[in-house]
Parts: sequence; structure tokens; C-alpha cells
Amino acid sequence: MLPLWSQPGPAPAGTVGVRPPSRPRAELSRGRIVPRSICERSVHQERDASNRTNTPDDSEGNESEEKADEDSEKEEEWDTDLEIEETKEPFDPTGKSRYIAACQLYRVVPISYFLRHMKDSELIMKHHGLGAQGAKALSLSLMTNTSIIKLNLSDNWLDGEGAAAVAEMLKENCYISDVDLSDNRLGVKGAEALSAMLLENTTVLTLKLSGNEFDDHAAKYLSDALPANNKMESLDLSHNMLGDTSGEVLGMAIAENTGLKKLNISWNYFRSQGAAALARGFEANMFLRVLDLSYNGFSNNGAAALGEALKVNNVLEELNISNNRISLEGALRFAVGLKENQTLKRLNMARNPMQSEGCFGILKSIQANSGAVVEILDFSVSQEFS
Repeated sequence: MLPLWSQPGPAPAGTVGVRPPSRPRAELSRGRIVPRSICERSVHQERDASNRTNTPDDSEGNESEEKADEDSEKEEEWDTDLEIEETKEPFDPTGKSRYIAACQLYRVVPISYFLRHMKDSELIMKHHGLGAQGAKALSLSLMTNTSIIKLNLSDNWLDGEGAAAVAEMLKENCYISDVDLSDNRLGVKGAEALSAMLLENTTVLTLKLSGNEFDDHAAKYLSDALPANNKMESLDLSHNMLGDTSGEVLGMAIAENTGLKKLNISWNYFRSQGAAALARGFEANMFLRVLDLSYNGFSNNGAAALGEALKVNNVLEELNISNNRISLEGALRFAVGLKENQTLKRLNMARNPMQSEGCFGILKSIQANSGAVVEILDFSVSQEFS
């Protein structure tokens, strides 16, 4: 029998209670007594394991850092590409931005008229005083212009240097088809630059070079380009200083040209020798439709050479030989060719000293030609027919 203090229930007064031995944690002891040192060791092991799973080791940390650096470098590369793409300037079909920059480069004042009309199909800038520097700035802009088709820069003091700039522009521009550079004192240097342009350009159909002080030296360059260029249809070389030597080289070039339909070489210094050389060129040309030889010195020999050319040429439709010192003799020799020609529709022989007899001789030749198609005949003489 147990003592009273050991029985269940509260211990009697004056006695010392004995606590039953405490049980260890079930997950560690499984009903066995485990020393505290083992319990503490297991707890530390669990903490280390959790730290290893949550915190990467040094090698893993280094790899993550290198990967982060690579990602940042890639991001920087993409940022750079985006920045380059954003800085690209949009294509300017008018060339306005290039013109402003070119004016600053060549130290010229931008022309407000050009800025207002650079989108037009026809740009007329006569008498603007561009000069060589202004022509350079304008040409840089026109290289990329896609609107202008007709360009008129007559009377702008371009000189040879300005002509060279315009010629370089026309090598690049494939839209401008009508060019007027009249009265710009282009000289031999300008003729050389334009000749080089005509060897490459296939767009310009009409070229006006009147009043540019072209002499026999300039004619040599022009004659080199004419046989090679078969796209240009109209050429104006009037009001220059082309003489007999020019007539010889240009005559051979015209004979080989297969593109020109209209040629104006009026107001030059072609005399008998040069006129004869030109006539031989016209005789061989099978494409020319309109020819202006007025205000030269063809005289009687030149008129006779033209008459011989009209016997063979079956293409020419308009001929102007007014003011060429053609007298009665020259008119009658010229009329011989009209008896066989069947294509000439307009003939201008005004202000030639051929008298009324010469005029009648022309009329009789046309009347005797059953295949003649002359529609307009201009004598414009001061005296009445008798």
C-alpha cells in the first residue's frame, strides 16, 4: 500500500511532491530519453540546412553576378541600337534641310523664293544673282529633290565653277528633264563640265545654253558629248561665239547624233566654211526636225550647201536662215534643193538681200515640186515684189 503522499491528488500539507520524469519530444525520442546536447545539435543542423536552401553559395553567387553583368551589357547594346535608330533623319524629298546646311557651309544667304517653291514642278530662278557659291548650295539640295522637273537658272552669274556644281547635281538627279542655264558666262570650263554630264545623264531632254561665251574650244567639248547622248531632244547654243572651227566639229557630231530633234545655233559666227560643214552634218542626220541658223554669215556658199543638204534630208520640217547675207545668187542656188525636198513645212528667209527675183526663184522651185509640203514661207522683205 502506497503512502498517502504518493497517491493521486494533491499532496498533503507538509510533504514534498515528486514530479514525474518529463518525456522528451516525440519527434526526437520516440519514447526514449535523448540528451540535451543531441537535441541542440539537431536543431543547429536544421538551421544550417534551411540556410543552405535559402542562400546560394559563393560559386552560385558569382555565376549570378556574371549573368547579371551580361544581361546589363545586352541591355546597353539594345539601348544603343535604339538610340541610333532614333537619330536617323527622315528622307527629305525637297532637300530643304540640306539646302539650309549647304548655305551655312558656303556662307550664303538662303533664298526664300527657293524655300517657298522647292515643291513645285517648275522652278524659275532667273536674275537671282546666285553666283558660284549660291549655285553650289542650291545644287546640293537639288540632288535629292524629287519634285522639280523644269529648272531655270538663267542670268545668275554662275561662271564655270557654278556650272560644274549644277552638272554634278544633274548626274545624280533623275527627275529634272528641262534645264535653262542661259546667260551665265559658263565659258570653256562650263562646257567641259556639262559635256561630262551629258555622257552620264539620261534624263535631260531640253538644254538651253544661250549666251554663255562658248567659243571654238568649248565647241570641242560639246561635240564630244553629242554623238554619245541619244536622249537629249532639244539644244540651244544661240548667242555664243562659235566660229568656222566650231562648225566643223559640231557638223561631224550632228551627223552622228541620233537623239536631237531641235537645234538652235543662231547668233553665232558661222561663215561659208563653217556653214558648209554644218550643212554636211544636217544632210546625214535623220532625226533633226527643227533647225535655227538665223543671224549668222552663211552667205551664198552656205546657202548653196544647205540646198544640197535638202536634196538628201527627208526629215527636217522647220528651217530658219533669216539674216544670213544671202543674195540673189545664194537664193537661186538654195532653191535647187527645194525642188526635191518633200518634208520641209516652214521656211524663214527673212531679211536677206536676195531681192524680189530671189523670192520668186524660191516660189517657183516650190511650185515645181509636186511633193512639196511647205505651209509657211517668210520672206519679210522691205521691198514689194515686182
